[in-house]
Parts: sequence; C-alpha cells; structure tokens
Amino acid sequence: MLQKKYTPPPLAEIHEDEYSTVCSRFSTNIIRWYNENKRELPWRGATDPYTIWVSEIILQQTRVNQGYDYFLRFIERFPDVRTLAEAHEDEVMKYWQGLGYYSRARNLHAAAKSMNGAFPDTYEGIIALKGVGEYTAAAICSIAYDMPYPVVDGNVFRVVSRYMGIETPIDSGRGKKEITGWANRLIDRKCPALYNQAIMDFGALLCTPKSPGCAECPLAAGCTALANGTVSKLPVKKNKTKITNRYFNYIYVHAGEYTYIRKRAEDDIWKNLFELPLIETSRAVTEEELTALPEFRNLIAGNESPVIKLSLRQVKHVLSHRVVYADFYEVTLPEETRSFAAYKRIKKNEMNQYAISRLVQIFLEKK
Repeated sequence: MLQKKYTPPPLAEIHEDEYSTVCSRFSTNIIRWYNENKRELPWRGATDPYTIWVSEIILQQTRVNQGYDYFLRFIERFPDVRTLAEAHEDEVMKYWQGLGYYSRARNLHAAAKSMNGAFPDTYEGIIALKGVGEYTAAAICSIAYDMPYPVVDGNVFRVVSRYMGIETPIDSGRGKKEITGWANRLIDRKCPALYNQAIMDFGALLCTPKSPGCAECPLAAGCTALANGTVSKLPVKKNKTKITNRYFNYIYVHAGEYTYIRKRAEDDIWKNLFELPLIETSRAVTEEELTALPEFRNLIAGNESPVIKLSLRQVKHVLSHRVVYADFYEVTLPEETRSFAAYKRIKKNEMNQYAISRLVQIFLEKK
C-alpha cells in the first residue's frame, strides 16, 4: 500500500497556535543541536558589526576552511572601519588575493569609505552599504544588534524547503517568498543571533546538499522531505546556470631583470587586479596563430625579434559562470626593449607586491 504523501498546509491556513508549536519545536531542536555541534570559528562570539560584516562577506562565496586564514590576516591588517577606509585599494586587493570574487573586496573598501568611521546600527543603514544584500544585513543585525531578522542563504533554503516539503523552485520569486515567509516564522525572536548561527551551521554540517545526516537529525520526526522520501530532490531549482568558455593567452616577458604587467580596468572578472599582458581569443589558438595576430604584433616595437616559448598549455580555471582556458607564453627581449610600452615595467622580484588572480599565480608558482 502506497504511503500518502504529506504536504504541509499553506501558511495562511495554519492556525496561530499551530505556528507557535511548529516554530518553537523547530528552533529549540536547531539551537540544542548547535550548542553541541557548533564550529569553533574566529569570528564566532563577536558582536562587533565590522568583524561580523567582514566574516560574512568573506563567506559569501568561500568555504569556511578556505576563508579562515584570510579573515585572520584581513582583520589583523584592517581591524576597523577607519583603517580599511584609509587603505589604498591595491593593498586591500592584495590581502584578498586568492579568495576570488574580487568585487567583494572592492565593495568592502567602498562601503568602509562611505561610513565616516562608524558602522551603521539600523537595518536600513546596513542594507544600503555597497555589496550588502538581505542575507548579510540580516546576519549583521541579528548577531551584532540582536534584531529578529532571519538569515536566508543557501543553507537555510535547503533546511526549510526539506523540513516543510516546499517544492516551489527556490530560484523563482514565488519560491523565495515562500521560504522567506517560513524563515520569518521559524526564527527564535528571543535569541535571533543564536538561532541564525545555529541554522547556518545545521545546513552546512548536517542537512548538507549530498548525503545529509538524516539518521542523526533532531528534526527528522517533523521533516516532510524525509517522510516523503524527497530529501535528495529538495530544494528544487528551475534554471541552470549557463557556462561560457573563454580563451586567454598570457605573455610573461623576460627583459633582463624586468617584466611587464597591467591593471585590469574593464568591468569584467578580476577587475582592478594586475595581470601579465593578455590576448583573449574566441577559441584556442596555436603559437603561430597567436604571433600572427595584430594584437600580438602591435605589442612588439620596431624590428625587435622576440624569442617566444609556450610554457603552459590549456590551464583550465573554473569560475562560477565561466571556464577560462589559458595558455602561457614566455617572451624574451633585450633589457632595454621598447616593446610592451603600454604596460607597467617592474622588476620580476617585485611581482609579489601586486594583487594578481589565482590563475596567474598558478603560472608564477611553476616558474
């Protein structure tokens, strides 16, 4: 006999007393689990909004184990809003080097400069900061100021959609509204900071995307997805991210003890990071094809004859919506060359003073 699928009633059809029971049981079990299983993190326990802000921005697109050391170095160098605001952007980018999604660092710096030395203490003031969305604003307000704003990130989408059996796609307006509605109901308004940190850890450690720990889950008795056998199917997404390929040809110049770099100024990936001279092509090209391009010939002055060597071929670098395939060439020219005149001339041993992408760093580490 087939088990009848359980579907929770819509929010509007649940009696207020039932709300209280469901939400109280949910938050109590989440917090109890958290007190026994929480991660020890350097920002945990902090109530300073600046510290919480920096940690949340770092963790937006970064795993905790990767962001841990970056957070410690960043806070040591920029311990408060004023220090960050007064720093040069190139230095901020250098401290961010390797974390990726560099617009986060640019937004942090711009937001710090807009604060006049004092972090805002209202939701409206915080969400108005550059690079701060609803999730980050809720995290800061709840953890720093104990305001009852629920965080709604990927972990929360997953936990709530599974527990309530919500099959509406989470990347739709209706799905987001439905999850947010439940998140506002489920939050423990007496201790929102504790609750928000609890549900984030719960999603990150137990209610994971793959192989969740349902056997040890304190919410198992009330979980709709577990009862219906749909844990692996939730949350639902309707749209798949389109991935595009890009083909980069980098040129590392040897001109005696000098080489050449430039800052990426375009509104593109790695904006404001430094890089080696680059020619982007619509497909992978051979060395002969590259050196025949006008873009390459225009880099070489007069009748100079560079010695060209392919150093690394088809290095694959995966970003969120793009895959970059990079070839790295080494070009040898006289030390007093007039080539690459549009680029910044630096000593090779000074390269570590500049913020560069992880892709370029991979090449330089192999040198």
